[in-house]
Amino acid sequence: MQGLLSDGTIIAVKQLSSKSKQGNHEFVNEIGMISALQHPHFVKLYGCWPQEYELKLDWPTRRKICVGVARGLAYLHEVSRLKIVHRDIKATNVLLDKNLNPKISDFGLAKLDEEDKTHIRTRVAGTYGYMAPEYAMRGYLTDKADVYSFGVVTLEIVSGMSNTGYRPKEDCFHLLNRALVLKEKGSLLELVDPRLGSNFKTKEVMVTINVALLCTNVSPTVRPTMSAVVSMLEGRALVPKLVPDPSVSNDEMKVNALWKHFQHSK
Repeated sequence: MQGLLSDGTIIAVKQLSSKSKQGNHEFVNEIGMISALQHPHFVKLYGCWPQEYELKLDWPTRRKICVGVARGLAYLHEVSRLKIVHRDIKATNVLLDKNLNPKISDFGLAKLDEEDKTHIRTRVAGTYGYMAPEYAMRGYLTDKADVYSFGVVTLEIVSGMSNTGYRPKEDCFHLLNRALVLKEKGSLLELVDPRLGSNFKTKEVMVTINVALLCTNVSPTVRPTMSAVVSMLEGRALVPKLVPDPSVSNDEMKVNALWKHFQHSK
C-alpha cells in the first residue's frame, strides 16, 4: 500500500500478514538483504516497525461488511449496465477503507453475464472453497456462483474462521460443512466467533447465518438474488425456511468428495 512520510516523501508500505507464508526468519532475511543493497532498480528501505497488529471487528462492523458486499454484488448483477459475474469473491478480495467500509476488489476473473443465455459454460477459474459446486464441477456459470461465494465469505465473517483452512477435530472438513451440522443440531450460535463474547444481537446473527446457508445451497435455483440478500440482511424481508430436497443429495456427495480430494492434495 502507499504511505506518506512527514517530510512529504511517498513510500510503499509492506505489511506482513499473520496468514503470510513468509515467516519471521524470511522477513528478517529480506530486511537484511534490502539494507545491504543499493541500486536504482532495487527498493530502498526506510525502516521497519516490528509491531503486531490485529484488527478487531465487532459485530456491527461485521454486519456492515456483509451488507456492503451484498450491495456491491447486487449492483454488479442487477443494476450495472454491464451485468458482471465476479467469479472470485473471497475474503482476501474484500478490502476495507479507513472507516471499515468494504470494497470488492480484483476483477481479473470477472465475466460478462450474457443476457441472451441462461448460463455461460467456461473454463473454471477461481479459488477452491469459494466456488459454487455447479461451476467447480461442470463450468456452469451464472451470477448465482457469486451468491454462493458470498455465502461462504459471510460464514467466515461471522465465525472468524477460514473455510479452506478449517481444521476441527471432528468429521467436518470445512466451515460450511460445520455450519450445516450445527444447523441440524439446532445450535447455529456455536458458529459465532468466540472473540465477540456476548456482544452481538442474536436475531441479527441468526439471520446472517441463515442467509449465508441459503446462499450456499447446492442447487443454484434455490439461491436468492443479491438484492434479496440485502433485503433479508437489513430485516426488510424474511429468510425462507427450506425443506431439504432429496434430488440434490447426489450433488452434495460430489461436493464432499471434491472437498476431500482438494484437502488431501494440498
